[in-house]
Amino acid sequence: MAVAQAQPRYIFGLRSDVTGNLAYFDEQTIVYPSGTNCILYNMDQKVQKFIQGSEKSRGMSAMAISPNRRYVAVAERGDKEKNEKPVVVIYDLHTQRKRKMLSFADLQSDEYTSLSFSPDSKYLVTQGGKPDWTLLYWTWEKTKVLAKTSGQQSAAHVNQVTFNPLDNTQLCVSGNGFFKLYRYSEGSLRPIYNPKMEPLNYLCQAWLSDERVITGAQNGKLVLLESGEVKHEFNMASSAFQLTLSENSQIRQRPSSNGLEIEVSSLPESYDVTALVAYSKGFACASGLGTVHLFEKSDDREFYKKTREIKIPQDLLNSDASKPLPQITCLAISPSEEMLICATANNQLYSLTLSSADISRAERGEFEILSQSFHSNQVTGLDVCIRKPLVATCSLDKSVRIWNFETCNLELYKEYAEEAYSIALHPSGLYILVGFSDKLRLMNLLIDDIRTFKEFTVRACKECCFSNGGQYFAAVNTNVISIYSTVNFENISNLKGHNGKVRSIVWSHDDARIVSCGADGAVYEWEVLSSKRIGENVLKLCNYTSVVITPDGKTTYAVGSDKKLKEISDSQILRSVDSPDTVLTSVALSHAGRMLFAGTVSGTLRSMKFPLTLPGEWVEYQAHGAPISRVKITFDDQWLITISEDSCVMIWKIQEKDGRAVKQRDKEITYAEEILITKSDLEEKNMLMGELKTRVDELKMENDYQLRLKDMNYSDKIKELTEKFIQEMESLKTKNQVLKNEKEKELSKHEDLVGEIQEKHAKEIQDIESTNNQKLMLEYEKYQELQGKCQRMQEDYERQLLEMDEKREQALQNLTEFYEAKNQELTTKLDQLKDDAKQRLQENEEMKQQIEVDADREILDMRIKFEQRLRNEQETNQKLKGETGIMRKKFTSLQKEIEDYKDEIKKNQAEIGKLNGIIRNLEKDIVGLKKEIQERDETIQDKEKRIYDLKKKNQELDKFKFVLDYRINEQKRKVEPQENEIKTLKEQKQEMEGELERFHKQNTQLELNIEELRQKLKATEKELHHERQRVRDVEAVVMRIKTDLHNCVGYIQEPKLLKDSVKAMFQKHVQEDVTEAAGLSADTQKDFSRQREHLERTVASYKKKEAKDKEIHKAENIRIMQQNVTLIGETNKIRQDLKNARTHAHDVEAALGLHSQKNKPQAAEMLMKIASSNKNAVMEMELEEKTKVIKLLQTKILTLQKQVHDLEVATARPPSGRRLSPLSTAAY
Repeated sequence: MAVAQAQPRYIFGLRSDVTGNLAYFDEQTIVYPSGTNCILYNMDQKVQKFIQGSEKSRGMSAMAISPNRRYVAVAERGDKEKNEKPVVVIYDLHTQRKRKMLSFADLQSDEYTSLSFSPDSKYLVTQGGKPDWTLLYWTWEKTKVLAKTSGQQSAAHVNQVTFNPLDNTQLCVSGNGFFKLYRYSEGSLRPIYNPKMEPLNYLCQAWLSDERVITGAQNGKLVLLESGEVKHEFNMASSAFQLTLSENSQIRQRPSSNGLEIEVSSLPESYDVTALVAYSKGFACASGLGTVHLFEKSDDREFYKKTREIKIPQDLLNSDASKPLPQITCLAISPSEEMLICATANNQLYSLTLSSADISRAERGEFEILSQSFHSNQVTGLDVCIRKPLVATCSLDKSVRIWNFETCNLELYKEYAEEAYSIALHPSGLYILVGFSDKLRLMNLLIDDIRTFKEFTVRACKECCFSNGGQYFAAVNTNVISIYSTVNFENISNLKGHNGKVRSIVWSHDDARIVSCGADGAVYEWEVLSSKRIGENVLKLCNYTSVVITPDGKTTYAVGSDKKLKEISDSQILRSVDSPDTVLTSVALSHAGRMLFAGTVSGTLRSMKFPLTLPGEWVEYQAHGAPISRVKITFDDQWLITISEDSCVMIWKIQEKDGRAVKQRDKEITYAEEILITKSDLEEKNMLMGELKTRVDELKMENDYQLRLKDMNYSDKIKELTEKFIQEMESLKTKNQVLKNEKEKELSKHEDLVGEIQEKHAKEIQDIESTNNQKLMLEYEKYQELQGKCQRMQEDYERQLLEMDEKREQALQNLTEFYEAKNQELTTKLDQLKDDAKQRLQENEEMKQQIEVDADREILDMRIKFEQRLRNEQETNQKLKGETGIMRKKFTSLQKEIEDYKDEIKKNQAEIGKLNGIIRNLEKDIVGLKKEIQERDETIQDKEKRIYDLKKKNQELDKFKFVLDYRINEQKRKVEPQENEIKTLKEQKQEMEGELERFHKQNTQLELNIEELRQKLKATEKELHHERQRVRDVEAVVMRIKTDLHNCVGYIQEPKLLKDSVKAMFQKHVQEDVTEAAGLSADTQKDFSRQREHLERTVASYKKKEAKDKEIHKAENIRIMQQNVTLIGETNKIRQDLKNARTHAHDVEAALGLHSQKNKPQAAEMLMKIASSNKNAVMEMELEEKTKVIKLLQTKILTLQKQVHDLEVATARPPSGRRLSPLSTAAY
């Protein structure tokens, strides 16, 4: 057998957790995510096309459609545990095929939170998630990242990224606590504006134009920005904003504390602005629970007014009337702007027509459900029936829904107060069994309602199932399976044996047996009538979740938490197919027993090769974005239905791969069309029908009567109108005759004028012809003279050419010889240059590669700039085309008149042009001469003013010149003693530097002495070491003697042996006079110890002195150096002041002319007078300050000299170069 094929046909559900989860493909088709697929839904034909997700997809996080509506970008999540990065896949919407896959290796996040295409659909922006929030700018066709920014909003959450609708380089990013505008340039994204906005959570944004952006915040605040500046700011939740249904609100910029004032209708409970979409008239804003506000441009085009409020309708079938409306997460407007669709947080789709008729009808509108309503929470139960093409599902959203898998429609649904955990559909399709949290209920499927008619006390029933014949049903109560009769509702038996919760039950085809599996790892086979367990297989490590049985009832297939599909027969596991990468959650077997399907935790559907083989073979299909909880196959084995925790219900078309025909339903036995209805409902409907019929008859009578009345009124109006039109026609005829008479008069006048003008022009033409003939004669005579000159010139040039040819031949010969010699030289150079050229070619190729990369970037930038220019020029061209159309009409009407006068004007223009040229030249000359005269007059006046001013300045300077000359001489006398003092200070400084050098030398000498002492210490340490070694040797000898003595003592009783042993000891140990050696050694040891103690004391004292001297010398040297530095700085300042004073004095003398001998006696007299009358206090103060500074410096130098002298006396010590005398015993 081969692997069966499965093809997705329809999916009921929407992924509300995907950002940008709704968009238009064309006028009839929308795109939205469901499961791991992208759905293209045709609203007219009610048909779905699937773009399946990539293999091993972790689910979608964001979606975006290109502005040209050709591509869709889908962001798929990664897995940090497996080191899988998130991926952006781009599909072609026309072919539903994958175009590109984008992945960025350095991304730290496992998802993308927002996507956006550029206006030309060539670039893509992706916003990564936490922790780094990386923004990437792609050329998606080349799968290349042009720019990125990361960490700019590390603490915040980024909600949306959008492109400017007319600019590829401008982006807008908004999130929690920030709103930024970026521009792409030179390979990086740079912020361009810094709008002053409150740090709110900006949830959404939309571009109203290339300069205007509107953004919505979590607290209901809308902010309109233009060119990066806040233009409007208004709060949808403020109590100051009120809207009545009879009057439209106008958004106006008013200087108030709240910013702008807007009138808003009923204030909702939640004011978050969750979605925004722009269109040509204005924008739509989702603010409040289930509410959309439409704003349109006002007359002045600067502001927006609210035109309509649309709400999501309250569900009539919902038992909880106080349930709040869902929040709108996404808005989309059709390309023709006729339809508005929205997606909600509870996975629903709604639509609204934006026609003018609807808007004028009522300000408050309501959305309509698009296609059908979906589950909004995890789908827990699934079942199919035999007699009808129905699928029953229940969910944690407290709803029960009945679907038709042939027409792909929702037949019935109802919401309850409790959550539903399991559902079973009777084979007839007329009853359902639903396990609620409080009870198990058996219900009738009526024509328009689901009504309970029997309740059973089974709480939180997680599994229930009708038998194949429909006469029994089984319900699970934790670990007990209860079997009831559907006829009398009696409890036939209770099957007990499971230690854990029962997860799945299935009836055999003959309804005689039940197979169950549970969390305790047991698969049991039960006999229904006897309530006996006839087969069992227990595997405690496995938590079973689903089980199926073959048509013959001999084998069962079970899946559980151990990632294996087990084939069990006669209570034994025959085969166990491993699934190493994922856990299998559910299993389904076709009724013919030839196809086997399994659902997985990752949301994929597996078609297993059947019968099973080892190792297992299967084909995997991308289906849901969460674990599949149930899989069912219809009775005819043509359809497969899957449900999942992602709240989606999916219908698949299945068939065997080898083409074998599946079991077809008999054509004579079609699906049943019977519907249940209660007698009371039928009577009510009959009553309604009767009432409606009578109502229709009454309305017909009323309409006939009103039609007659209207006919009478309209006939009277028609008569009045005809009379009016006849009168108007007569008046118009009289007016027409009057106008005709006036036209004839004007025509006669025009003909007379034309005749006069023609006569004038004829006379003028004759005069012009006569003058032109005279001019032609003169020109002809000139032409003959020029022709004679030309002939002479030709003869001269021919002679010159012959001479030039001869010279050229001679020059050519010389040049050929010269260049042949040069050619040989150049050939040698060429060889060298070729080698150089090869090297340079290699360098050029490398440079070329680098230049190409740079050129690509520049080309992209240039392309973006020129595209902007093109758009601007196209707009201007369109405007100009409109103007040219108008001008063409005017031009055609005027062209006829112009052609008549053109001939006359051409003749007159020639003469007028000549005269005008002469006049212009003369006028230019006159204007030029006038300008020259004016300029010269102005220059003369300026020069005279300057001369007068200079004369005055000279007189004043002559007065001051004499005074300053005298003062300068006095300053010179005062400066001379200061210079002498500076010289003395310099000499003192040099002496101090000499003293410093002497100190340095003394320090070096001391260091040498210390080194000598260290060497002596080392020598004494060596001697000490030798002495210690000698002591050790002596101690060893003593020990030997002691041992020998001990041995001798043993011979005390035997004198001979004692005598021999003593002699042996003497011969062994005594070689010289022992007494003398012992005395000498004791004396030497005493001397050595004394000398050693003396040396240790002296060395310690020297070390202490050396350390003290070093510290003293260091401190003194540093202090002297610092004082020298300050003295040098002060002397330099004094020198600079002197130099400045001299230059200033010299300049003043030169300015006053004191250097000339003529003015000396006059200057002396003036200086004496000024000095006696007004003394210069500033100069005297400066002199006094300088003298004080010099005195202070002198005192400092004297103190320093004394300190140096004291140091020399203090540090004086006896020279240490002489060696110490050797120590002897006599000294002690």
